[in-house]
Amino acid sequence: MAGTTLLLVGVVLVVVVVFTSSYRVSYLVRDNYKSLNSRIHYYGMFGLLSTGLPVLIIYLLWWLLIPFYFEASVVKDLVNSLEISPDENISLLVAQVETIRDTFLSADLSKKSEVFNHNGTINFEVLASLYDSVNQPFDPETRPLLFQVGYDLWLLEKNANNSFHLVLFLMMAGSVSVYIFVVNPSFKARYYVENIVLGILIAAAGIAIITTLGIVVSMLFETFRFFELHEWKDFFFGYTWAPNFHGDSEMSILPLLFGTVYISIFALLVAVPVGLFSAIYLAEYASSYTRSIAKPMLEVLAGIPTIVYGLFALITFGPFLRDFFGDGGAFGVNWMSDARSVATAGTVMGMMLIPFVSSLSDDIINAVPQSLRDGSYGLGATQSETIRLVILPAALPGIVGAILLAASRAIGETMIVVLGAGAIAKFSGNPLEAMTTITTRIVSQLTGDGDFNSPETLVAFALGLSLFLITLFLNVIALYVVRKYREQYD
Repeated sequence: MAGTTLLLVGVVLVVVVVFTSSYRVSYLVRDNYKSLNSRIHYYGMFGLLSTGLPVLIIYLLWWLLIPFYFEASVVKDLVNSLEISPDENISLLVAQVETIRDTFLSADLSKKSEVFNHNGTINFEVLASLYDSVNQPFDPETRPLLFQVGYDLWLLEKNANNSFHLVLFLMMAGSVSVYIFVVNPSFKARYYVENIVLGILIAAAGIAIITTLGIVVSMLFETFRFFELHEWKDFFFGYTWAPNFHGDSEMSILPLLFGTVYISIFALLVAVPVGLFSAIYLAEYASSYTRSIAKPMLEVLAGIPTIVYGLFALITFGPFLRDFFGDGGAFGVNWMSDARSVATAGTVMGMMLIPFVSSLSDDIINAVPQSLRDGSYGLGATQSETIRLVILPAALPGIVGAILLAASRAIGETMIVVLGAGAIAKFSGNPLEAMTTITTRIVSQLTGDGDFNSPETLVAFALGLSLFLITLFLNVIALYVVRKYREQYD
């Protein structure tokens, strides 16, 4: 608490100095603003960036990296105390220690004198009476050690955080002091501010690239481990998906890929016509009043969580289809035995994708210059001819990009497919039958208590990498189409 208070005081100090520095510079020039090297607000902005930004970066790095240090410290203590190998799976013990640490963090330690003996050891009888919730799950033989390590971890984090906050406060105080003496009317504040902002933009782009590389590399290593344990020919060229934990699993991506593509195409057959036609209507035919109402209503679809779409598919749309195509339905056929099917998931997913196609296509159509429309009308073309022969060809690259973006979204969808499509991996052209996709199998293989050293679990990473490559291929195609057919307008 004391460290946090110091940090808040430092933040207030930085804010006060930043706002007062501008007035200080203004006072030094005596209202002769022509003698300033930069505008007044650049001096305050430089103060904010130079004093607050380094502290913010260090603060974020601390909270991102310090948990790894604390975990390593816990593992070291457990290895030394229990005399076990560091290669053994001690994740459960570490989780128990962290539970005890959290108990110390949230508990009232006013009775600390009762919990700890005079020699510093823990009185477990008193501790058990105070924290019954953490006394039950632990092995009686290792419980004393776990409580001791948990307390040591709590004390280490407490002292480390207080020291860190004190260091941050001193850094801010030092930065403010230096800033006061450095800033003067001749200081090139604008130059330094623009360079700092440029550095922030470059860092943001770098973080995005590094994140992508990190995801790919992590999947690559686990995928290589999977192919060391499972035959790659069976994965890429097999016809059966039947994972089990008895050593004879058949795990082929082909039936999963078939289901993924099938459901995605079904979804696009719903989303593309509806989304594109609605975009054309809103951009070219609708009045301002109609557009102001219809456009936000379409955007509401984009804000609905995918789990809600999944529930809608499971309890509403799926039974609706079954009432028509199932046994005893309106058509008198028995084509559909379950509410879960390709048609169920594909149609609901298409509803979800309508805003993706509609909004992007609408913006692209509106971006076509009015001069092209006027030229077409001047040559005697009707409105429909202008749309078909002028506007749509001009907006085609963007529309194709929007469709491929929707396709990528459909391929990566999980919740709608889990609830609406079923979990059966097979080859079938019947849209009224249940099927599954790559994403659902990834969730299934990583759910539960599976060992991350078995091929049945590691296959999720191979599936994830395959899905990444598919979506990357679609994005490359979209980029190629946009660049090849893009029109430049003055």
